[in-house]
Amino acid sequence: MPQVFLLGVTGLLGLAVGSFLNVVIYRVPRDESLVRPGSHCPHCGGAIRNRHNVPVLGWLMLRGRCADCAAPISVRYPLVEAGTAVLFGAVAAKFGWSWELPAYLYLAAVSIALAAIDIDLMRLPDKIVLPSYAVAPLLLLPAVLAEHSWAAAVRGLIAAALLYAGYWILAVLPKGMGGGDVKLAPLLGLYLGWLGWSSVVVGAFAGFLIGGVAGVLLMAAKVATRKSRIPFGPYMLAGAFLAVFAAAPIADWYTNLILPTA
Repeated sequence: MPQVFLLGVTGLLGLAVGSFLNVVIYRVPRDESLVRPGSHCPHCGGAIRNRHNVPVLGWLMLRGRCADCAAPISVRYPLVEAGTAVLFGAVAAKFGWSWELPAYLYLAAVSIALAAIDIDLMRLPDKIVLPSYAVAPLLLLPAVLAEHSWAAAVRGLIAAALLYAGYWILAVLPKGMGGGDVKLAPLLGLYLGWLGWSSVVVGAFAGFLIGGVAGVLLMAAKVATRKSRIPFGPYMLAGAFLAVFAAAPIADWYTNLILPTA
């Protein structure tokens, strides 16, 4: 029962956070305030009624159109809200009632915002990434103090430095990584390093693997060419979460593949 309660609470929290993330995704790249004005239609400026601000249900009630001007409302709004709820629930199922849970819920929230912005504008805004350098350690600090997880904290800092160095090297190469990817790398390194070195390795390589597969599929569908710029942030984030949820079995599978037991 406590676990079911936790999943329910984090799912509802995810819906609410997802609604806020839609504001972040739209306004942060435009340097607009997250507070003023209130939620409104970007086409006619009409204020969103409270009953229409309910995550997912509001979009369904409006049938995907503004109540004032009937302009279409992107389906991404309910998808972000529902996706945040699902990811929050998955994180809660992974970490349970632990000191680490708030830190990884925060990672889930910023990951969704960053992925959406990077897909739209090929940017990973400093206004989201850089403050996370302070927020993430603060959210992990209770786990350090309560569980004496000093080794995990040190490992996370080392992993952050290693991923930063690796991405920086890739960035200075011709047609290398973007600056936003370099800045995101240490944040992911901190979180993955906290979990263990297998998470760091799986998370780092999975990002490149997922990105490579996606690139091939986009070219096969003629959506992109070899010269097209493709945002890499979403693949870094997808690889990181794959490691969060499944680093151990993936690492075991790979180890058995290259070093089969007799």
